[in-house]
Amino acid sequence: MHDKISLKEKIGYGLGDAASSMFWKIFSMYLLFFYTDVFGLAPAVVGTMFLITRIWDSCFDPIVGILADRTKSKWGKFRPYLLWVAIPFAVIGVLTFYTPDFDEKGKIIYAYVTYSLMMMIYSLINVPYASLLGVMSSDRKERNTLSSYRMVFAFGGSLLALWLIEPLVNYFGGNLNSKTGWLATIAVFGLITTIFFWACFLFTKERIKPIADEQNNLKEDLKDLLKNKPWWILLGAGIGALVFNSIRDGAAVYYFKYYVSSTINFDFSLFGTDFHMTPTSIYLVLGQAANIIGVIAATPIANKIGKKKTFFGAMALAAILSLVFYLFGKEDIFLILSFQVLISICAGCIFPLIWSMYADSADYSEWKQGRRATGLVFSASSMSQKFGWTIGGAGAGWLLGYYGFQANVEQTATAQNGIQLMLSILPAIAAAISVAFIAFYPLSEDKLQIIEQDLNEKRDQNH
Repeated sequence: MHDKISLKEKIGYGLGDAASSMFWKIFSMYLLFFYTDVFGLAPAVVGTMFLITRIWDSCFDPIVGILADRTKSKWGKFRPYLLWVAIPFAVIGVLTFYTPDFDEKGKIIYAYVTYSLMMMIYSLINVPYASLLGVMSSDRKERNTLSSYRMVFAFGGSLLALWLIEPLVNYFGGNLNSKTGWLATIAVFGLITTIFFWACFLFTKERIKPIADEQNNLKEDLKDLLKNKPWWILLGAGIGALVFNSIRDGAAVYYFKYYVSSTINFDFSLFGTDFHMTPTSIYLVLGQAANIIGVIAATPIANKIGKKKTFFGAMALAAILSLVFYLFGKEDIFLILSFQVLISICAGCIFPLIWSMYADSADYSEWKQGRRATGLVFSASSMSQKFGWTIGGAGAGWLLGYYGFQANVEQTATAQNGIQLMLSILPAIAAAISVAFIAFYPLSEDKLQIIEQDLNEKRDQNH
């Protein structure tokens, strides 16, 4: 239980989120664009699909958490899912980006089915992966470090995806509207994610055992969860943070394709092949690189002033910077890229914190109730992601439809202004909501130290 986490294990743990984040970031940044400009669906139709499928998927997360808590294998409760689900994850991901030769109704049905399956498969591997943090170490600072490794690798995986996706689509298909290009590109990422998930399975170890060996009672687990005040607060703060990110992510490609006037380009060679980065790619890659800076900064800052204050300050600053972002014109490319870096640093800070805080809320529940349901508690983190992503993703599609967006044509002034709002004012409101929730978070560093000491004493007595 008190084993020091090796560098190899920290890297292995990080690789799991590198894999998840590749697909998550592709979905966040490009899936709405793919469905409207490549697949051929109306943005409002896509927004409604996101809402319906993601609400079900969000409710599916606690089911996975409950299932994982009751899984018994020679590899532990959570690690087996990394082994079992890696290949289905890649296969369904590829099918999601396949464009069948159907009529409009057939395409809508195909999109609903494949996207719903993809999100369920994502839950089956990501909820157990997230829960690993709660059983790898009981030390708060080790958890902060593991969370930072996780987020560095997560944003590293996202950075790799965003750096390569447009060049690969263009390489395989000739342009960003190519059906073949998207299919081949996602197949490449599917292979990479499978390798990363299996490496995470091989390199990690589950250490934490419950205070007492007991048969988990679902009714009691749910009652404990509903009494867990820190869990509820993190749920609200997480939803706000994900709405903030998902609205900005969903609108970014449209912002550059239909609003910004810039000829900035970047050419590079990889394995003897020349690739071409567009202004959109530069913007997105800068954001992911800045996210990594935020992740790295989060741990030392949180260790000094506490997780709550760090989270509060980062989201408050992100809200202010997002409000200023609205003032930039389409020719202010330097300011647009600069504020993308600053906002992304703030956003990067909060993600390792919230995962570590979920682990703390699991400890709090065990300390208060004498029972531990790590998978159920951690499924709340995935659920908040899905709810936040649902609201932001569905809202992005509906807003595009509301402002009169039409794919692959010059946009009206109203549509362009709507896209501006989706990069600035609307995310700022979501960030402010997240700040309001986290202001009431009750677990101070002193309180957590008491909880950690009490739990370790009880575990030592029972094992």
